[in-house]
Amino acid sequence: MLFIAFVCCLAVYVAVNLGANDVANSMGTSVGSKAITIGQAIVIAGILEFTGAVLFGRQVSSTLAISIANPDLFITQPHTLLLGMIAVLLSCGLWLQIATTKNLPVASSHAVVGAIAGFSWVAAGAEAVQWSALGKISLAWVFTPIFSALVAAGFYLVIKTWILDREQPLVQLNQWVPWLSLTLVGVFGVIVLPTVVDTLPADFLPTVPRHDFTLGLGGMAAIAIAFSGWRRLAAETVPVATDRQGIQAVIERQLARFQLLSACCVAFAHGSNDVGNAIAPLATILYIQSTGTVPQSSLEIPLWVLVLGGVGIVVGLAIWGKQVIATIGEGIIKLEPSSGFAAELATAATILIASSQGLPVSTSHALVGAVVGVGAVKNWRSLSVDTLKSIALAWVITIPIATVLSAGIFIILRTWL
Repeated sequence: MLFIAFVCCLAVYVAVNLGANDVANSMGTSVGSKAITIGQAIVIAGILEFTGAVLFGRQVSSTLAISIANPDLFITQPHTLLLGMIAVLLSCGLWLQIATTKNLPVASSHAVVGAIAGFSWVAAGAEAVQWSALGKISLAWVFTPIFSALVAAGFYLVIKTWILDREQPLVQLNQWVPWLSLTLVGVFGVIVLPTVVDTLPADFLPTVPRHDFTLGLGGMAAIAIAFSGWRRLAAETVPVATDRQGIQAVIERQLARFQLLSACCVAFAHGSNDVGNAIAPLATILYIQSTGTVPQSSLEIPLWVLVLGGVGIVVGLAIWGKQVIATIGEGIIKLEPSSGFAAELATAATILIASSQGLPVSTSHALVGAVVGVGAVKNWRSLSVDTLKSIALAWVITIPIATVLSAGIFIILRTWL
């Protein structure tokens, strides 16, 4: 019982540091554009991160638990795998805490994947690492910022071309509200709802195909919210602005409402993907401890483990999240609600697609890529190259540091235990 409590505390330790570092990244653009305050960001992220982790976090957690280390080589030595997962928790928690104290937005997925590969290699040789799965995840890391940048650039280009730069931007905004709403809610409904509904009992909706039901539900929700937002905006008394700058300010205030919703989507997406970085090792340890065997083709993540990870993320954000928020929200490029909305929507779509496929990608990759994509449309010269270099360096060094830390801690644990 004491051992279970100990490993649970280690998982919470990782989740707290993950919340302090990565969750701050997911809310940084909203704070940087002044759409919400830091206090509001903490509350919003706390609720949505927890919800995303519990409802949508199983697939990524299962991937991390069984797809990096080759389970066949640990069948006869489950205790070795158990010690390795303890080393993963310790190394990831330590590195994330160090990075947070330096205000560096690192990629927790890099840390946990590198840590699993590190102890596996030391424990059973190079063949203990499933290189094909590692290659698939690495490709996802490479394409994540590229895809997110392209989506963000395209979306912001639409907003800029058809709203901000038009002769009557307020009229254009009124016409575009339903389509902006449809895009925002549609992304969430089409990607998230199918997986959420799949968690319902098998006899739920026995006469209706689940795929059709979830797509239809997502579409109806999108249309309802779209036209609700349209009517609300049309009914408002828009302040009279006599100059272009005043009109732009009115538009940005209206788009800040959309950014608030997109921030919620990013927080949900982050919780769905990155909670696995904290709880996948814990789930593996619990499985070995209870069965005496190594998980093979799949691993069921208990609900209480997902809840534990979600709570840890929220606590970390509340305690230390302010330290990292400004790096992405304000350090790369100046953002307004219009550009922040585009960046966040692209980030949410990218991460949710990855989560639905069970790929442990990096929210900071997606968000930085999205901010750069928006910056390319706004003005390349306004991008802070020094900030981007420091972020990229933190990404690169995370893998070898986590790998070496995990291998070293595993050797110590194996020697003494």
